[in-house]
Amino acid sequence: MGEELDVSCARPVSGAVGEDSPETAEKEQQEEKEAKNMIMVGRKAPDFTAPAYHKCKFVNITLSDYAGKWVVLCFYPGDFTFV
Repeated sequence: MGEELDVSCARPVSGAVGEDSPETAEKEQQEEKEAKNMIMVGRKAPDFTAPAYHKCKFVNITLSDYAGKWVVLCFYPGDFTFV
């Protein structure tokens, strides 16, 4: 599968609510670039690595690990957020 991750709560890295952080412009440029490379139905999914919960552990998985196999990707915002 993948390497096991040490998962814990993290501290906020930006300033006060509503205050722009120094990385704001950089983030906006990155978001614009990602929008141009948006995934479309019928196209091959790009390879990526993401954290996953597998066999009672958090691990990093890579899409290319499942090449030639059927894969269903499910995203559920808010799950495992420890809020």
